[in-house]
Amino acid sequence: MGKAKKRSFHLGINDRITNLSREDAVLAAIDHLRHRNGRNEACNLITLFGLSAEELLEAGASYETVMSLQGIVQY
Repeated sequence: MGKAKKRSFHLGINDRITNLSREDAVLAAIDHLRHRNGRNEACNLITLFGLSAEELLEAGASYETVMSLQGIVQY
C-alpha cells in the first residue's frame, strides 16, 4: 500500500488529525513513545513519514528509545 493511500485509509479510521506536517508527526511519535501503549502508533508514524533517528533525537526522544527502534528508524 502506498503512502498516500495509507494516509487516506488511516485518516478514515481516525478522524482526529486532518492535516499532519512532518514536524507534527515527529512530535506525535515522541509523545506516543513516551506512553506505554502508544508504541504501535509511533511506529506507524515513523514508517509512514520515514523519520530518521536524528530527527527523533533532536525533537527530544531518548537515545535508548531510538536505539530500540533499530529496524524501523532510518540511520
